[in-house]
Amino acid sequence: MSTTSDARGTFNVYAFQQPNFNDYPKIGVWRDAYYATFNMFSGNTFVGARTCAFNRSAMLAGAAATQVCFQLAASFASLLPADLDGASGAVGTTSPPAAGTPNFLVNFGTNSLNLWNFHVDFATPANSTLTGPTNIPVATFSAACNGGACVQQLNTKEKLDSLGDRLMYRLTYRNFAGNHESLVVNHSVTVGTTKRNPFTGVRWYELRRTPSGSGSFSVFQQGTYSPDSTFRWMGSIAMDKTGDIAVGYSASSSSVFPSIRYTGRVPADAAGTLQAETSLLAGSGSQLSNLNRWGDYSAISVDPGDDCTFFYTTEYLKSSGTFNWSTRIGSFKFPGCQ
Repeated sequence: MSTTSDARGTFNVYAFQQPNFNDYPKIGVWRDAYYATFNMFSGNTFVGARTCAFNRSAMLAGAAATQVCFQLAASFASLLPADLDGASGAVGTTSPPAAGTPNFLVNFGTNSLNLWNFHVDFATPANSTLTGPTNIPVATFSAACNGGACVQQLNTKEKLDSLGDRLMYRLTYRNFAGNHESLVVNHSVTVGTTKRNPFTGVRWYELRRTPSGSGSFSVFQQGTYSPDSTFRWMGSIAMDKTGDIAVGYSASSSSVFPSIRYTGRVPADAAGTLQAETSLLAGSGSQLSNLNRWGDYSAISVDPGDDCTFFYTTEYLKSSGTFNWSTRIGSFKFPGCQ
């Protein structure tokens, strides 16, 4: 935790012990805590998802900090914590969640999303609660590559891992105070119908709760982005202060090196649709030699300075090989966000 607003300065370091191996961590910033989720393993045995809240106020003050955690059963995996955008001081920015609003956690089930509410009480930890899941039906889907590796690349038979068995980071939260709250999230789904080219696309959702702070979240809009037979996967989604949505992702096929692209929409677009994609970077190599993981920590976020500019970070290769990946950071914004 930085001790000043200058990230080049000094930091306080915190460590929180977990009872088992905490794999695949994901972090969300909320007004009362930093929320984390893990997939927990005892040896090689999956024991379920775990979620923890770390005392944000104490950490910002450089004081000793505690955690409050809940362990879920092995039937639940790969939860994402809601990650707050807005509330940054930028002109026209959106609001933080109301005081006392729980953090929201989401994963997917069969043609549905599951949502939990995590309320933390650091003063009296026994009063903390994790409630849910609430099941939210969505359009029918099949996980990309049945959750495994089938993403094709140029000039190699090596297939890349889709990570289609889970939602992709981030679960982005916005509070358009007085109107509605939004959660946006994405995952990779199968679109192609042949064994030879079971290409994948990006399934995305906007959940809303209207008015803010009241009632339950439900699907406001959803869609699958797959304009052709190129594999699109490993996406990340966010929303700016005007409600524009951006989605970054990797794209690859037997005729395209793994590349970086993005698309998006403005509120006036037809519900469930995304605009024509833009190439952020055309890849110039494929991943080889029995290495199929790709860009697990792809992430798109919004610059808090203007709450308009999207920054997207993900993996690419300058040349074909193994363990020779590079990271690209690109930025863009919608013309209507000022």
